[in-house]
Amino acid sequence: MPAQNRNKMPLRALVTGAAGGLGREVAVQLARRGCFVAVTDINGDGLAETARQIGETGTETESIVSDFTGEGAPEAAVEKVVARWGGIDILVNNAGYGVIEPFLDATFKAWTRTLALNVTALAMACKAAGRVMREQRSGRIINITSPGSRMALPDYTAYTASKAGVDSITRAAAVALAPYGVLVNSLAPGMMDTEMQRSTEIDLARANGRDDLQAFLDERTRRIPLGRRAEIAEVAEAVVWLCLDAPDYMTAERLNMSGGLDKD
Repeated sequence: MPAQNRNKMPLRALVTGAAGGLGREVAVQLARRGCFVAVTDINGDGLAETARQIGETGTETESIVSDFTGEGAPEAAVEKVVARWGGIDILVNNAGYGVIEPFLDATFKAWTRTLALNVTALAMACKAAGRVMREQRSGRIINITSPGSRMALPDYTAYTASKAGVDSITRAAAVALAPYGVLVNSLAPGMMDTEMQRSTEIDLARANGRDDLQAFLDERTRRIPLGRRAEIAEVAEAVVWLCLDAPDYMTAERLNMSGGLDKD
């Protein structure tokens, strides 16, 4: 049965960072469940492919090419969803950025870009969607965090600090929106074979003087208690569960999907 809201129309979703990887998979899975899905990313070509795949499911889609670090960009994306479908039921804040920099060589540019997208843009998107959901008295927001938010990673500090910010925003937004029946949760994925994960690990290997990339990757994989990396599709399934199937009493939760790497 297609996912529907109180007005018996398909649920209306916005997925950020949807030009590939986890964002694309979440968007397509939501579409397969019958949701109307808007997708946004700075990468127009990748976004077009995501929209094509959503179109194959037979549901409606809206593509929004946007740099969320621009003032007003997150709010504008939410406004486009509301203008198209009359409201918004689901927001998945998946867009993210990170660079490998040894802590003592950190640059202002990297910190500014990382915090602008991973923290400020996410907060503004939560605010914009939350205001609409407050009036609807329903809605779900899912923020993608990281196991790194609770780890000391001196070569990746801007990113991990930004994800600690995501955890904080999730808790605050959950409490602010709870009186209106809006749920806000986060999900911390483990290592996945996404474009961002691959480029990050290449840079991390280089920063640590490791010439044998495969050996370096295998070594990192062995740290995972389940002994393997996450499939993008299975992580997306967990995100979609939070969007559609998680109990209505679940909010302010941080769901781990890291194969035991991050432990609660």
